Amino acid sequence: MKYYSTLLSLVFFTSSFVFSQEKVIKYTVSGGETINQIAVKFKVTPFDIYELNPDARNGVKPNTVLLIPSVGAKKANAKGNLVEKNVKGKVTHKVLPKETLFGIEKKYDVTDEALKAANPFLVSDGLQIGQELIIPSNKNTKQNSVAPVKTSSGSGKYVYHDVVAKETKFSIAKQYGITIEELEKRNPEIVSNLPIGFRLTIKGKAPKTESATVTTNVAKPAESNKATSYMQYQVKPKETLYSLSRTFHLSQEELAVLNPALAEGLKEGMVLKVPTGYVAPAPIIEPQQSTPDLVEEKAGENNGSIKIVEKVKSETISVNPEVVELTKPRGQNDRKKLVLLLPFNLAKMQNDTVSAANRIKNDKFLNMTLDFYSGAMMAIDSAKTLKLPIDVDIYDSQETKSSSNISGLIAKNKLQNANAVIGPFYQSNAEDVANLLKMYNVPVISPLSKDKANPIDNLYQSVPTNDVVRNAVFDYMRSKNGNIVAVVDKKKESVISYIKENQKGVVFASLNETGGLDVAQLKSLLLPNRINYVVMETGNTAMVKTTIKAMLDAQKTCEVQLVILEPNTTLDTDEINFENLIKLKLMYPSVSRESDDQTVLIFEKQYRLKNKVNPNTFATRGFDVTFDAMMRLMQGKTYQETADLMTTEQVDNKFQYYKKEDGGHANKGVYILYYDTDLTLKAAN
Repeated sequence: MKYYSTLLSLVFFTSSFVFSQEKVIKYTVSGGETINQIAVKFKVTPFDIYELNPDARNGVKPNTVLLIPSVGAKKANAKGNLVEKNVKGKVTHKVLPKETLFGIEKKYDVTDEALKAANPFLVSDGLQIGQELIIPSNKNTKQNSVAPVKTSSGSGKYVYHDVVAKETKFSIAKQYGITIEELEKRNPEIVSNLPIGFRLTIKGKAPKTESATVTTNVAKPAESNKATSYMQYQVKPKETLYSLSRTFHLSQEELAVLNPALAEGLKEGMVLKVPTGYVAPAPIIEPQQSTPDLVEEKAGENNGSIKIVEKVKSETISVNPEVVELTKPRGQNDRKKLVLLLPFNLAKMQNDTVSAANRIKNDKFLNMTLDFYSGAMMAIDSAKTLKLPIDVDIYDSQETKSSSNISGLIAKNKLQNANAVIGPFYQSNAEDVANLLKMYNVPVISPLSKDKANPIDNLYQSVPTNDVVRNAVFDYMRSKNGNIVAVVDKKKESVISYIKENQKGVVFASLNETGGLDVAQLKSLLLPNRINYVVMETGNTAMVKTTIKAMLDAQKTCEVQLVILEPNTTLDTDEINFENLIKLKLMYPSVSRESDDQTVLIFEKQYRLKNKVNPNTFATRGFDVTFDAMMRLMQGKTYQETADLMTTEQVDNKFQYYKKEDGGHANKGVYILYYDTDLTLKAAN
């Protein structure tokens, strides 16, 4: 017994000695606290806490006692990042999961050459998790980087570049013979985005006093008037760092710098700090900030339904005539009427015991309707700005998949005199409206359905069907005289059938007995004198990796490009190297584009100002379909005539209608998008 007492005392003494040496403090977790919040409170990283408390990775409960490294054992650098110092005074950094050399060099403001000189093993072994890096002194780095400035007659020490529309970091860096990394180091403001009109420092930096030398490692400048603004974003289910980096045009490292909590991984519901994006100061169309008045009246004969009517009025608002060239009225136009049939189902809400707040929270269909409506109202505001002679009536279609109140509205003569009708949402209901209005020659625009429409002369399918989307990318590949090879998983039977029935001449790569790709046979199908498009349709991670590796190997002897026909969540995972997708110029068809054009940014800004959130797909579609319909009616022609003659493009969507052989119109406005070598998403067509 005496032995055990002595042993316990020794263990306690040793533990206490270790804690005192590492300056560890004990902390009792309060109710609802998370590791992230505790790390912020003590100015340490979550990794520091997990290192001393491994079980905390599984979560912490109230009253749990944690060991926290004291901030006295650490020192914060100029940027607020915590760095460790060893006894010799050297700054060290322990490599965390998902960190990169670029992120570490940016964090400590050191050059790649200086970091590798201080850690020679990086050249041979690369960056490994858990490595302890020596961070060279910033002062020494700058002294070693000082170089004389070359001046020439007629030019000063500094070279500047004003960013114009559609320029990229890659194109600017290439123009001046520097790297993107060098460009960002001289201009830290452009790390998250590249604002149009921003003045870049290409050579040197603006000095406080005259100096004969400049440093290649430029210090962070003072706050600029063009500083990036930020907003909070809540992570949705199935989102990944890769998909978020695409959404916000940031690298994964940049997201991690803005959100240190990402060091312990991305979780659903996590609130992230992200940039709102740059918007040009002069708007193209400045919509009304007040919500248009809604006139509600009971339609007693129709089961107590509510009619929502919005009249667009002419108001004097300044418009930039140079930029709205593609959206201005042409020819003589009498006053037009547009009708929107939206499924608010207000009567159901009034008779339901469930509160409106709960319904809005839980009813996905109602949320989709309200989002579409909010976008449509933005289009109506724009029509006011342009002083268009058009009235817009909005009615509650009270629809489900199998019913609506459309017959009642027609019985009251509410739709027959319209120049165009948008809605209802369900395809079957849109077809019913088209059939009822066919004798009045009123065009009916189906706004959301992807289903193949029945042949009705006055029906316009505004969303391209899946087959139209697929056909578009095959048509594009053939227009480039491409050699098309398909790598399709056995489970994708519908894709195999579609290609065999509709895309003659496409060769299928063989699969082995276990269902894996026959790499040698795939390579034998690639031709050296033509561009080879490899259409990959599989969710199997192993097959994806094998296909990508085979294509990268084949790049040595022929031109290859990776193609997918629909979104592939496997490509969004961390197991797939995004850089390889860039090398293969991943290409895919889409009914919407991802654009940073000035008009798109302005729409997003005005929508945020009015609705306090970013526009989602349904909101943008509500704007595009409504604004497109109004502008077609303002061209001195009927909607039908403009559909046959004009291809239009709005914020996200393209409208390229064509007459179907069996009757009616469909939209084939599809974007062929690909990732270019400068990491930007571009339209191939």
